[in-house]
Amino acid sequence: MWYIEAVPDRGELVAIRQTELTSAGRLHRYSWEHLEDEHGGLTDQAINPEEDLLEIVPTEEFQRVWTQ
Repeated sequence: MWYIEAVPDRGELVAIRQTELTSAGRLHRYSWEHLEDEHGGLTDQAINPEEDLLEIVPTEEFQRVWTQ
C-alpha cells in the first residue's frame, strides 16, 4: 500500500513524501531527504487524480504511517 503526500506545483500535483507499506509489514519512506534506495524511490512523475486510483486519507493517518 502506498501513501503519498502531494502539493500543487505549477498546475501539477507533485509528491513530496511517500511511503510503501509492504504485505510483509516493511515500511519504506521517501522524501527529498531520502530520494531512493534498493527498494524504490520517490516518484518523479506528477500525480494525475483523473488517471491514478487515489483515496484521500486524513493528514493524521499519513503521519501515523510515516512515523511508524
